Amino acid sequence: MRNIAVTILTLFSVIFAQSKVGSSAASFLGVGVGSRAIGMGGAFSAVGGDASVLYWNPGAMAEIKRSETLISKANWLVGSNLNFLSSVFQMKQGRSIGVYLLQLDYGQEEITTLDDQHGTGQYWSAIDYTLGLSYGGKLSNRFSFGGTGKYISQRIHHTSASSFAADLGLLYKTEAEKVRIGMSISNFGTDMTMDGKDLYKKIDIDPDNLGHNESLVAKLKTDPWPLPLFFRVGTAIKLLDVDNFSGTVALDSFIPSDDVETMNLGFEFIIYNKSHFQLGYRGIGNRSSEEGLTFGAGTTFYAGGFDMRLDYSLRTFGVFGDISHISIAFIY
Repeated sequence: MRNIAVTILTLFSVIFAQSKVGSSAASFLGVGVGSRAIGMGGAFSAVGGDASVLYWNPGAMAEIKRSETLISKANWLVGSNLNFLSSVFQMKQGRSIGVYLLQLDYGQEEITTLDDQHGTGQYWSAIDYTLGLSYGGKLSNRFSFGGTGKYISQRIHHTSASSFAADLGLLYKTEAEKVRIGMSISNFGTDMTMDGKDLYKKIDIDPDNLGHNESLVAKLKTDPWPLPLFFRVGTAIKLLDVDNFSGTVALDSFIPSDDVETMNLGFEFIIYNKSHFQLGYRGIGNRSSEEGLTFGAGTTFYAGGFDMRLDYSLRTFGVFGDISHISIAFIY
């Protein structure tokens, strides 16, 4: 296992040796989801335990003890809405399947022009989303794997781009589960190219002369942009396990293809295997990052014929203010 980790880290250090900040499409893929994971500062690739692992590390999906459906929502930057729906279904022989939808809705705004600066009465909108289907299983009591195939789409008004991509993940745990090691690679797929009727424009190829067709229709050409490739490797260590209390510290290394490498740190304290509290710090090592401290809390209860879990987290985001995430999970 150690040799595999060293090999992968060496490979990615070569791939990402040159900075490519802001050089990819679909940046919404890196926002982070799930209140519990956000509360831990995104140090979640080796922690797992809920349906948001389909986003962080599909290799941990087989370690979820019971089937679960999770719904999460956050009021994201500049008035947009971040929505996440994820379900993991446990099957026999340590196998599991999952499906998730991640959506970033920018809302709508009235269209203005030079002649109608107060609005034309028409509206434009924008939305990004990804739909994923996952499969995972246990190779042994200590080692599990998982993978996701997904469709990614971005649309603004009448122009859109789409792509297909894959995520892969692994999880290893010691016999007593004191230490867990997780790693994943996300968004390995095709480039995205914008296309649509908004790219058609009327042109005059010779504006200084008359007598020709001054309304030729041309189509603007857009360049393809790669998906942001994410590599995560993390460790979770159980520091406290006394009677009905437990505490875990987690550290993740996050290596994106379109930004600088960072570290995420998180701590979780669980009481009676029912209530939990998280504290984390996100973006360590990125001096220009607006992110920082994170907090989270949640509890499990029974209602409506389901075991349910309600989670809340808060992430500080510098000049953008604080962002709240709320999640509810149905466990069955």
